[in-house]
Amino acid sequence: MSNQQFTGILAAVVTPFTADGSAIDTHGVKRQAEHIIGGGVHGLVPGGSTGEFGALTVSERKQTTELYVEAAAGRVPVVAGTGALSTADTVELSVHAEKAGADAVMIVPPFYDAPSFEELLAFYGDVSETIDIPIMYYNIPSATGVHLTPEQLAELGRKTRVTSYKDTGGDFAWFSAVKEQHAADITALNGWDTLTFAALASGAKAGVWGTASVIPRLCADLYEAVAVRGDLVSGRELWSKIFPICRFLESHNYACGIKTGVELVGVSAGPTRRPVLPLAPEHREELRTLLAAAGVETVTDQVAA
Repeated sequence: MSNQQFTGILAAVVTPFTADGSAIDTHGVKRQAEHIIGGGVHGLVPGGSTGEFGALTVSERKQTTELYVEAAAGRVPVVAGTGALSTADTVELSVHAEKAGADAVMIVPPFYDAPSFEELLAFYGDVSETIDIPIMYYNIPSATGVHLTPEQLAELGRKTRVTSYKDTGGDFAWFSAVKEQHAADITALNGWDTLTFAALASGAKAGVWGTASVIPRLCADLYEAVAVRGDLVSGRELWSKIFPICRFLESHNYACGIKTGVELVGVSAGPTRRPVLPLAPEHREELRTLLAAAGVETVTDQVAA
Protein backbone atom coordinates (compact mmCIF):
# COMPACT_ATOMS: atom_id res chain seq x y z
CA MET A 1 0.00 0.00 0.00
CA SER A 2 1.26 3.47 -0.84
CA ASN A 3 0.85 6.70 1.09
CA GLN A 4 -1.81 7.69 -1.42
CA GLN A 5 -4.29 5.28 0.15
CA PHE A 6 -4.51 7.64 3.12
CA THR A 7 -6.83 10.11 1.45
CA GLY A 8 -10.15 11.43 2.59
CA ILE A 9 -11.68 11.24 6.03
CA LEU A 10 -10.86 8.17 8.12
CA ALA A 11 -13.27 7.81 11.01
CA ALA A 12 -11.77 7.13 14.43
CA VAL A 13 -14.35 4.58 15.57
CA VAL A 14 -15.73 3.54 18.94
CA THR A 15 -15.56 0.07 20.45
CA PRO A 16 -19.21 -0.93 20.96
CA PHE A 17 -19.90 -2.68 24.26
CA THR A 18 -22.83 -4.65 25.58
CA ALA A 19 -25.15 -2.75 27.93
CA ASP A 20 -23.12 -3.61 31.04
CA GLY A 21 -19.81 -2.82 29.34
CA SER A 22 -18.46 -6.31 29.93
CA ALA A 23 -17.99 -7.47 26.33
CA ILE A 24 -17.65 -6.32 22.72
CA ASP A 25 -21.00 -5.90 20.96
CA THR A 26 -20.36 -7.63 17.64
CA HIS A 27 -23.58 -6.40 16.06
CA GLY A 28 -22.74 -2.92 17.29
CA VAL A 29 -19.57 -2.92 15.19
CA LYS A 30 -21.63 -3.64 12.09
CA ARG A 31 -24.00 -0.78 12.95
CA GLN A 32 -21.12 1.63 13.26
CA ALA A 33 -19.48 0.53 10.03
CA GLU A 34 -22.69 0.78 8.01
CA HIS A 35 -23.49 4.20 9.46
CA ILE A 36 -20.02 5.56 8.71
CA ILE A 37 -19.38 3.97 5.32
CA GLY A 38 -22.95 4.71 4.25
CA GLY A 39 -22.27 8.36 5.11
CA GLY A 40 -19.46 8.54 2.58
CA VAL A 41 -16.45 8.37 4.90
CA HIS A 42 -13.30 6.94 3.35
CA GLY A 43 -11.81 4.67 6.04
CA LEU A 44 -12.09 3.22 9.55
CA VAL A 45 -9.58 3.47 12.39
CA PRO A 46 -10.47 1.12 15.27
CA GLY A 47 -8.39 0.66 18.39
CA GLY A 48 -7.36 4.26 18.98
CA SER A 49 -8.24 6.69 21.78
CA THR A 50 -11.82 6.96 20.51
CA GLY A 51 -11.98 3.17 20.71
CA GLU A 52 -10.91 3.16 24.39
CA PHE A 53 -7.97 0.89 23.59
CA GLY A 54 -6.52 1.36 27.05
CA ALA A 55 -9.63 -0.25 28.56
CA LEU A 56 -9.45 -3.34 26.33
CA THR A 57 -7.64 -6.60 26.88
CA VAL A 58 -5.26 -7.80 24.19
CA SER A 59 -7.80 -10.37 23.04
CA GLU A 60 -10.52 -7.71 22.87
CA ARG A 61 -8.26 -5.48 20.80
CA LYS A 62 -7.71 -8.32 18.36
CA GLN A 63 -11.43 -9.05 18.27
CA THR A 64 -12.26 -5.41 17.53
CA THR A 65 -9.81 -5.32 14.64
CA GLU A 66 -11.24 -8.52 13.19
CA LEU A 67 -14.82 -7.27 13.51
CA TYR A 68 -14.16 -3.93 11.82
CA VAL A 69 -12.19 -5.55 8.99
CA GLU A 70 -15.08 -7.96 8.48
CA ALA A 71 -17.65 -5.15 8.63
CA ALA A 72 -15.73 -2.97 6.17
CA ALA A 73 -15.64 -5.90 3.74
CA GLY A 74 -13.06 -4.24 1.53
CA ARG A 75 -15.17 -1.16 0.87
CA VAL A 76 -12.80 1.19 2.70
CA PRO A 77 -9.36 0.71 4.26
CA VAL A 78 -9.06 -0.24 7.92
CA VAL A 79 -6.15 1.13 9.96
CA ALA A 80 -5.91 -0.80 13.23
CA GLY A 81 -4.59 0.82 16.37
CA THR A 82 -1.92 -1.50 17.78
CA GLY A 83 0.19 0.65 20.07
CA ALA A 84 1.06 -0.74 23.50
CA LEU A 85 3.47 -0.14 26.36
CA SER A 86 5.83 -2.93 25.31
CA THR A 87 7.44 -3.77 21.99
CA ALA A 88 6.31 -7.39 22.38
CA ASP A 89 2.64 -6.49 22.74
CA THR A 90 2.82 -3.97 19.89
CA VAL A 91 4.41 -6.56 17.62
CA GLU A 92 1.82 -9.17 18.60
CA LEU A 93 -1.08 -6.81 17.89
CA SER A 94 0.45 -5.52 14.65
CA VAL A 95 1.17 -9.00 13.26
CA HIS A 96 -2.36 -10.01 14.14
CA ALA A 97 -3.82 -6.92 12.45
CA GLU A 98 -2.00 -7.68 9.21
CA LYS A 99 -3.16 -11.30 9.27
CA ALA A 100 -6.72 -10.15 10.03
CA GLY A 101 -6.71 -8.03 6.87
CA ALA A 102 -6.00 -4.52 8.14
CA ASP A 103 -4.54 -2.22 5.50
CA ALA A 104 -2.20 -0.49 7.95
CA VAL A 105 -1.59 -0.07 11.67
CA MET A 106 -1.62 3.06 13.78
CA ILE A 107 0.92 2.97 16.60
CA VAL A 108 1.10 5.42 19.48
CA PRO A 109 4.50 5.69 21.19
CA PRO A 110 4.77 3.83 24.50
CA PHE A 111 3.25 6.15 27.08
CA TYR A 112 3.81 6.92 30.76
CA ASP A 113 7.61 6.59 30.59
CA ALA A 114 8.36 8.63 27.47
CA PRO A 115 11.05 6.92 25.35
CA SER A 116 13.98 8.80 23.84
CA PHE A 117 14.16 9.27 20.08
CA GLU A 118 16.74 6.49 19.81
CA GLU A 119 14.38 4.17 21.67
CA LEU A 120 11.52 5.21 19.40
CA LEU A 121 13.57 4.42 16.30
CA ALA A 122 14.28 0.97 17.74
CA PHE A 123 10.64 0.47 18.76
CA TYR A 124 9.18 1.33 15.35
CA GLY A 125 12.08 -0.44 13.66
CA ASP A 126 11.35 -3.66 15.54
CA VAL A 127 7.69 -3.53 14.53
CA SER A 128 8.66 -2.70 10.94
CA GLU A 129 10.65 -5.92 10.69
CA THR A 130 7.59 -8.04 11.53
CA ILE A 131 4.93 -6.65 9.19
CA ASP A 132 4.61 -5.66 5.54
CA ILE A 133 1.85 -3.08 5.87
CA PRO A 134 2.46 0.63 6.57
CA ILE A 135 2.57 2.22 9.99
CA MET A 136 0.80 5.44 10.91
CA TYR A 137 2.58 7.25 13.74
CA TYR A 138 0.06 8.50 16.31
CA ASN A 139 1.31 11.87 17.54
CA ILE A 140 -0.45 12.75 20.80
CA PRO A 141 2.13 14.42 23.07
CA SER A 142 -0.40 15.26 25.81
CA ALA A 143 -0.86 11.53 26.46
CA THR A 144 2.61 10.19 25.69
CA GLY A 145 5.00 12.93 26.72
CA VAL A 146 6.80 12.37 23.40
CA HIS A 147 7.57 15.60 21.51
CA LEU A 148 9.35 14.98 18.22
CA THR A 149 10.77 17.71 16.01
CA PRO A 150 9.65 17.76 12.36
CA GLU A 151 13.12 16.55 11.44
CA GLN A 152 12.92 13.59 13.82
CA LEU A 153 9.53 12.64 12.45
CA ALA A 154 10.95 12.70 8.92
CA GLU A 155 13.86 10.52 10.04
CA LEU A 156 11.38 8.06 11.53
CA GLY A 157 9.72 7.91 8.13
CA ARG A 158 13.00 7.27 6.34
CA LYS A 159 14.24 4.54 8.65
CA THR A 160 11.08 2.53 9.45
CA ARG A 161 7.77 1.51 7.87
CA VAL A 162 6.17 4.69 9.21
CA THR A 163 4.69 6.33 6.10
CA SER A 164 2.30 8.80 7.71
CA TYR A 165 1.39 10.32 11.02
CA LYS A 166 -1.85 11.36 12.66
CA ASP A 167 -1.28 14.70 14.34
CA THR A 168 -3.27 15.06 17.55
CA GLY A 169 -0.91 17.62 18.95
CA GLY A 170 -2.90 20.74 18.14
CA ASP A 171 0.15 22.76 17.04
CA PHE A 172 -0.73 23.86 13.52
CA ALA A 173 2.64 25.50 12.89
CA TRP A 174 4.40 22.20 13.74
CA PHE A 175 1.95 20.26 11.56
CA SER A 176 2.55 22.67 8.68
CA ALA A 177 6.32 22.39 9.03
CA VAL A 178 6.14 18.62 8.62
CA LYS A 179 3.67 18.85 5.73
CA GLU A 180 5.53 21.56 3.82
CA GLN A 181 9.13 20.59 4.49
CA HIS A 182 9.14 16.80 4.93
CA ALA A 183 6.41 15.48 2.63
CA ALA A 184 8.92 13.26 0.82
CA ASP A 185 9.54 11.31 4.04
CA ILE A 186 6.17 11.24 5.79
CA THR A 187 2.56 12.14 5.01
CA ALA A 188 0.82 14.52 7.41
CA LEU A 189 -2.72 13.59 8.45
CA ASN A 190 -4.80 15.88 10.62
CA GLY A 191 -6.06 14.38 13.87
CA TRP A 192 -7.11 17.48 15.79
CA ASP A 193 -10.84 18.05 15.27
CA THR A 194 -11.02 21.82 15.44
CA LEU A 195 -8.11 22.19 12.97
CA THR A 196 -9.75 20.05 10.28
CA PHE A 197 -10.83 22.89 8.03
CA ALA A 198 -7.45 24.62 8.28
CA ALA A 199 -5.59 21.38 7.59
CA LEU A 200 -7.66 20.50 4.53
CA ALA A 201 -7.49 24.06 3.20
CA SER A 202 -3.70 23.99 3.55
CA GLY A 203 -3.49 20.85 1.43
CA ALA A 204 -3.61 17.92 3.86
CA LYS A 205 -4.84 14.89 1.93
CA ALA A 206 -6.49 13.09 4.81
CA GLY A 207 -7.62 13.25 8.40
CA VAL A 208 -8.43 10.79 11.18
CA TRP A 209 -11.53 12.21 12.77
CA GLY A 210 -13.74 10.88 15.57
CA THR A 211 -16.53 13.29 14.70
CA ALA A 212 -16.91 11.39 11.43
CA SER A 213 -18.32 8.49 13.45
CA VAL A 214 -21.21 10.72 14.52
CA ILE A 215 -21.86 12.91 11.46
CA PRO A 216 -20.17 11.07 8.59
CA ARG A 217 -22.07 12.76 5.76
CA LEU A 218 -21.21 16.28 6.90
CA CYS A 219 -17.56 15.30 7.36
CA ALA A 220 -17.37 13.64 3.94
CA ASP A 221 -19.07 16.66 2.36
CA LEU A 222 -16.54 18.98 3.98
CA TYR A 223 -13.66 16.94 2.55
CA GLU A 224 -15.27 16.93 -0.90
CA ALA A 225 -15.82 20.69 -0.83
CA VAL A 226 -12.44 21.78 0.52
CA ALA A 227 -9.92 19.09 -0.43
CA VAL A 228 -11.40 17.90 -3.72
CA ARG A 229 -13.23 20.86 -5.27
CA GLY A 230 -11.36 23.67 -3.54
CA ASP A 231 -14.71 25.31 -2.83
CA LEU A 232 -13.94 27.31 0.29
CA VAL A 233 -17.29 29.08 0.28
CA SER A 234 -19.22 25.81 0.58
CA GLY A 235 -16.55 24.51 2.94
CA ARG A 236 -17.01 27.43 5.30
CA GLU A 237 -20.77 26.91 5.35
CA LEU A 238 -20.28 23.27 6.30
CA TRP A 239 -17.59 24.10 8.83
CA SER A 240 -19.89 26.58 10.59
CA LYS A 241 -22.17 23.60 11.34
CA ILE A 242 -19.42 21.13 12.21
CA PHE A 243 -17.06 23.30 14.28
CA PRO A 244 -19.34 23.75 17.33
CA ILE A 245 -19.70 19.97 17.55
CA CYS A 246 -15.92 19.51 17.36
CA ARG A 247 -15.40 22.20 19.98
CA PHE A 248 -17.84 20.47 22.30
CA LEU A 249 -16.18 17.08 21.87
CA GLU A 250 -12.74 18.50 22.61
CA SER A 251 -14.13 19.96 25.86
CA HIS A 252 -15.19 16.59 27.31
CA ASN A 253 -13.86 13.07 27.54
CA TYR A 254 -13.56 12.40 23.83
CA ALA A 255 -14.57 8.73 23.69
CA CYS A 256 -17.56 9.44 25.92
CA GLY A 257 -18.59 12.38 23.73
CA ILE A 258 -18.41 10.29 20.56
CA LYS A 259 -20.36 7.44 22.15
CA THR A 260 -23.00 9.90 23.26
CA GLY A 261 -23.10 11.34 19.76
CA VAL A 262 -23.57 8.01 18.00
CA GLU A 263 -26.32 7.13 20.45
CA LEU A 264 -28.08 10.42 19.78
CA VAL A 265 -28.05 9.80 16.02
CA GLY A 266 -29.46 6.30 16.44
CA VAL A 267 -26.46 3.95 16.29
CA SER A 268 -25.83 3.28 19.96
CA ALA A 269 -22.52 1.70 20.93
CA GLY A 270 -23.18 1.14 24.61
CA PRO A 271 -21.41 2.81 27.52
CA THR A 272 -17.81 3.81 28.00
CA ARG A 273 -15.87 1.63 30.40
CA ARG A 274 -15.15 2.81 33.92
CA PRO A 275 -13.61 4.93 35.20
CA VAL A 276 -15.08 7.12 32.43
CA LEU A 277 -18.59 8.18 33.42
CA PRO A 278 -21.50 9.15 31.14
CA LEU A 279 -21.89 12.78 30.14
CA ALA A 280 -23.97 14.78 32.56
CA PRO A 281 -27.57 15.24 31.33
CA GLU A 282 -27.07 18.93 30.61
CA HIS A 283 -24.02 18.21 28.43
CA ARG A 284 -25.87 15.45 26.64
CA GLU A 285 -28.65 17.91 25.78
CA GLU A 286 -26.09 20.49 24.70
CA LEU A 287 -24.70 18.00 22.18
CA ARG A 288 -28.20 17.19 20.98
CA THR A 289 -28.82 20.91 20.42
CA LEU A 290 -25.57 21.28 18.46
CA LEU A 291 -26.44 18.31 16.26
CA ALA A 292 -29.90 19.73 15.59
CA ALA A 293 -28.39 23.10 14.69
CA ALA A 294 -26.22 21.29 12.13
CA GLY A 295 -29.31 19.73 10.57
CA VAL A 296 -28.66 16.28 12.03
CA GLU A 297 -31.69 14.30 13.15
CA THR A 298 -31.48 12.78 16.63
CA VAL A 299 -33.51 10.05 18.28
CA THR A 300 -35.37 9.77 21.55
CA ASP A 301 -33.11 9.06 24.51
CA GLN A 302 -32.15 5.48 25.18
CA VAL A 303 -29.62 6.01 27.92
CA ALA A 304 -27.00 3.24 28.09
CA ALA A 305 -26.94 1.19 31.27
